[in-house]
Amino acid sequence: MKIVAGRANMELAKKIAEYLHMPLADVEITTFQDGEIKVKYKENIRGVDLFVIQPTNPPGDNILELLLLIDAAKRASAKRINAVIPYFGYARQDRKDEPRVALSAKLMADLISKAGADRVVTMDLHSASIQGFFNIPFDHLYGSVIFIDAISRLAGPKSVVVAPDIGSTRRARAYAKRLNVDLALVDKRRTGPNKVEGMTLIGNVEGKDVVLVDDMVDTAGTICEAAHLLKAAGAKKVAAVGTHPLLSGPAIERILKSDISKLIVSDTIGIAEDKLKACKGRLEVVSAAPLFGESIRRIHNEESISSLFG
Repeated sequence: MKIVAGRANMELAKKIAEYLHMPLADVEITTFQDGEIKVKYKENIRGVDLFVIQPTNPPGDNILELLLLIDAAKRASAKRINAVIPYFGYARQDRKDEPRVALSAKLMADLISKAGADRVVTMDLHSASIQGFFNIPFDHLYGSVIFIDAISRLAGPKSVVVAPDIGSTRRARAYAKRLNVDLALVDKRRTGPNKVEGMTLIGNVEGKDVVLVDDMVDTAGTICEAAHLLKAAGAKKVAAVGTHPLLSGPAIERILKSDISKLIVSDTIGIAEDKLKACKGRLEVVSAAPLFGESIRRIHNEESISSLFG
């Protein structure tokens, strides 16, 4: 077995390698002046069970880099190529809910499969149905394993777990069940990408500590508006969990001005140091490296992954 990393999130890759007590494979990734990417493995990977670690958050070069790493490994006769994608980008367009739109999630699945991947490993997909776009083995890891301890410190017996939109209901229900607390839901109506028209709370949060649970924090508009709605409904304190910290545009400014006392995220996407400092302790980062590291070990040894979540 060998593990190799693209440049999208080298810090997480190093932590995974440290968990597995092995070095990252030597690969040279360079960019020409015009932006074209070149990938070259600098050690023998023939007959190797190879794990390629690369999230596909923007820019699009991260996706191209993953595809080139897979293609180079296939041409170098790797025995099995496992695409470890901590954050699966372009997952929000997974169905045709309006005319003349692209299904980006299906396109990403086709590209990864065609490049030569034999297996995909990712965590907290935006939509679990995306697994069906692949005709190769797919391991979907659940972030609740790494977040449950941090949430337990914030949530008491009278807490409520809240889904900030319909799409997060199943995830929030899983957290509520593990914590043995109540569940509430925010019904959100969108007018376009990153634009919310209105929200309605379904459930009772008065006098309770609330934990909002979502799969990603992009511009933070959804969770910040949901937190304001919950506070207005009588919530005592509002914390939030977002697996993938995209934190784009006005996200940091919104979080600092919001009613969110603590935002817990993972390191599936690297967070710039200036953003961490700007959050003034409001942001807590929990590493996903042990979960990915243990999953990689089990996949290589042909052991159960599902038992991690029992």
